[in-house]
Amino acid sequence: MEYVGMLTQIRRNNTKSILLLVLFPVIILVMVWVFIAIVNWLAGSGYDADGNTIHTLDLVAVNAAFVNVLPWVVGGVALWFFIAYFCNVRIINGAVNAHPITRKENPRVYNIVENLCISCNMPMPKVCVVDDPQLNAFASGINDKTYTVTLTQGIIDLLNDDELAGVIGHELTHIRNRDTRLLITSIVFVGIVSTVMSIVLQMMYNHFWFGSSSSDDDDNGGGFGLGVVVLLAVGLLCCFIAYIFTLLTRFAISRKREYMADAGGAELCGNPLALASALRKISANPGLDNVKRPDVAQLFICQPDEMGHGLLGFMDSLFSTHPSTEKRIAILEQF
Repeated sequence: MEYVGMLTQIRRNNTKSILLLVLFPVIILVMVWVFIAIVNWLAGSGYDADGNTIHTLDLVAVNAAFVNVLPWVVGGVALWFFIAYFCNVRIINGAVNAHPITRKENPRVYNIVENLCISCNMPMPKVCVVDDPQLNAFASGINDKTYTVTLTQGIIDLLNDDELAGVIGHELTHIRNRDTRLLITSIVFVGIVSTVMSIVLQMMYNHFWFGSSSSDDDDNGGGFGLGVVVLLAVGLLCCFIAYIFTLLTRFAISRKREYMADAGGAELCGNPLALASALRKISANPGLDNVKRPDVAQLFICQPDEMGHGLLGFMDSLFSTHPSTEKRIAILEQF
């Protein structure tokens, strides 16, 4: 595998973060334009000389409508991103039910984190624990004030000190390489698109179950109902396409960052086999029972087993930024 130094990795991650900041909004805006264009094409129906229905696309009207909604879309996305980006630690901790610990509460974990930070001359991040018997860990944050290492109680109880040091070293390497900033940027934008998809799906569900009865009593209700269904279907299609593109863009985040974090963790703890042993134990029971968000799960050292359920879970697993745990263990055992 090609050797990449830490400074090179940091520079690459900073560049990818900028590209994601540009590319994700572009994907959203393109899908908004496509939605307006499809609606205009469906509405612009007429008849040809033979009486067949034809559809026409008025690009001038489409562009004018797009310009009108552009400030609202940009403003909404920017506001959403600003809140999610700068409140990411609170949001993530809320999603996993994590709570901070002090040296007095858990001197073993706190001292391991502190000693590893001293060895690599980095500021001490916050340390949080999730009261969950399953095994997982992750790093989060965008700067020195928000960087956090989070561990489940299960991983603390099961791993010995060397194995736990390897896992914490892995997470500290993610922070040093600016991986967390890159992934959080991705999580925010994927969350925007997936939330809009969920809203459109809920609107379609409500219309089919609660909207049809009221339209039966109205002569024009059937046409209006059909128009709403078509509009929602077009919106759902555009959201789904945008979601696929955002997943593909997130997939462009190299899986090598996990290998590099493994190498950094092995270097910090001074024992590659200890980290390999920790990953083997984690892979036997990876998860966080209280987490139902595949986007947040992308931060974890191992993909939770329950994240594979459902369509969105399957899509996130398909385009996961994590390589297989078996390959990671095999590489560590070669050191």
